[in-house]
Amino acid sequence: MNHRHFLKPRTLSQLIALLLACQSDVWADNNWSYHQNSDSLTNQTYSFAQSPLPRPGLYDDMMLEIICQENKLKAVIEADDLITSQGNRFNVEYQIDKKTPVNIQMKTFTNSKRKGYTEEFSVRLAEDLLTGQAVLLRVNTMLRTILTISIPLYNAAEPIKKVFADCGLNLSDKNANKPDYSLSDFEQDFGKLSLEQQQELLSKIKKLIPTIK
Repeated sequence: MNHRHFLKPRTLSQLIALLLACQSDVWADNNWSYHQNSDSLTNQTYSFAQSPLPRPGLYDDMMLEIICQENKLKAVIEADDLITSQGNRFNVEYQIDKKTPVNIQMKTFTNSKRKGYTEEFSVRLAEDLLTGQAVLLRVNTMLRTILTISIPLYNAAEPIKKVFADCGLNLSDKNANKPDYSLSDFEQDFGKLSLEQQQELLSKIKKLIPTIK
């Protein structure tokens, strides 16, 4: 990834405000993708779901991957900036939409200071990605800086489900039974509309619902 310097939000409230502003603004390269590759050392095939390229102008250059390798699921973050020394642990906070932020730990690979992974929290993180429209990642570095990025989740479900299947994993009931578009999703989107748009939408919904006498 090319190195770029962005103005970073300094408070959590600023980060949430930016995240909400971005949720309705879908940029061009917002597709998650599914890939299969071969490990040059072991010749074993592995698969991964990869997040879209970072949106320029607001956040740090980071990407998120959900990987199935040797029948083990990993969540991997790769940054363009230094995170910490090889083989060291670091803290990550992720927030799905406006839900409560979740704190987890990752560990850099033995050959990289900019790429880390977790197996312990991989299933939870991957499943949480299927419950929202965007995820905000905050990575704490050894330099006491915070790397941030907002990643859209509109097209994440299919690639992540494929990776789960490759690892022989099933999604938990909370996600298997979750509708593609829930009432809470509708309420959030409805609140973003203007009064005129709300009235127009309500009129259309009323026509779809039979009158109860």
